[in-house]
Amino acid sequence: MNIILKENVDGLGVIGDQLTVKPGYARNYLIPKGLAIMADARNVKALDHQKRQLTRKLEKVTKDAEAIKARIEAVSCAFSQRASEEGKLFGSVTSMDVEAKLQEAGIEIDRKKIQLSEPIKSLGEHVVSIKLEAGVVAELKVTVSAEEEA
Repeated sequence: MNIILKENVDGLGVIGDQLTVKPGYARNYLIPKGLAIMADARNVKALDHQKRQLTRKLEKVTKDAEAIKARIEAVSCAFSQRASEEGKLFGSVTSMDVEAKLQEAGIEIDRKKIQLSEPIKSLGEHVVSIKLEAGVVAELKVTVSAEEEA
């Protein structure tokens, strides 16, 4: 029996896959649970239409994410922190600090999208990854310098 999956099914496939399964499995499990629909001409046409719409939407989202990526990579974040003689910071630069600098530059990014495995605790230049929609990743240069003593 030919079916189209409406949900991801472990060991079977992902949403939108068109599969052939045993009739009992389709009639007694997949279709009643809402995991699949029959692959008749009307449903196949509707699936193709949905795929085209999703492709257009993905292209638009990717284009928007690329534009944001270009804006982020044009910005340079510079932080001035108190540091020891060895170059270790007394504090740290966190994703909240990076988010605040980006907001000052007019770029709204959710703090959770900033990929910092741990806060920056040393002087120098660091590269911070920012995960955007559609799998687009922007690289932001963060410069941490020692604060001048007064």
